[in-house]
Amino acid sequence: MPHVEIKYSDNLEFDTNKIFNAVEEVINKKDMSAGECKSRAYPCSQYKYSHMLVTVSLLTKPHRDKAFTQMLSAEIEKVIKAHLKQSLYFSLNIEYSLNYYTTNVHSVEGDSLQCMADNVTS
Repeated sequence: MPHVEIKYSDNLEFDTNKIFNAVEEVINKKDMSAGECKSRAYPCSQYKYSHMLVTVSLLTKPHRDKAFTQMLSAEIEKVIKAHLKQSLYFSLNIEYSLNYYTTNVHSVEGDSLQCMADNVTS
């Protein structure tokens, strides 16, 4: 269950959902065991320079070695930048969770998991 966090100066104009979907697609094409990508974006109204910091968090697995991480980083950077139409400082960090990290689904009877598409009103 990967996580993606995008922190960015709020003068940048881009569609977070398109970036979320693009990053999730890259991760799952490179590693079919990854699963759904929990994504969040945090615009910042106080900043010195236009910038974006993307953090991708993954579980540690034997096949996620240095070569995999470098390849994944390059692909994620490419798909994100395809959605950016303004100049900015860009940073991307791929990090791996420690051995005692817990991730799972908490299911409540009669309720279902929501995603961003569930919150869209027409």
